[in-house]
Amino acid sequence: QVQLVESGGGLVQAGGSLRLSCAASGRTFSSAAMGWFRQAPGKEREFVAAITWSGSSTTYADSVKGRFTISRDNAKNTVYLQMNSLKPEDTAVYYCAARRYISAWSSRVDAYDYWGQGTQVTVSS
Repeated sequence: QVQLVESGGGLVQAGGSLRLSCAASGRTFSSAAMGWFRQAPGKEREFVAAITWSGSSTTYADSVKGRFTISRDNAKNTVYLQMNSLKPEDTAVYYCAARRYISAWSSRVDAYDYWGQGTQVTVSS
């Protein structure tokens, strides 16, 4: 069993920054890709960012490019999402996710096998 626990969410003003962390525990695979998704009330869960196992390749949703940075520390089984220049539109519950075996990233929700419970990010205008 793999457990993912997000942290770092909170309330910030527009233009501010937050750094989210996702710590993985249990039976994890160092080669697994991880990603961040978000879901606003009444909306479908949407892709935010993803990273390969090595951290050498990342991808971002167009809406967050240039503002968010995903990184990981495999020794800690932790993935991070640095969010800068936050906008009210970024308000959502943010979830981290992990693939079971695949090292390549994916923007598809159904490509991920494990999910955290989410952390709320609220950006005030």
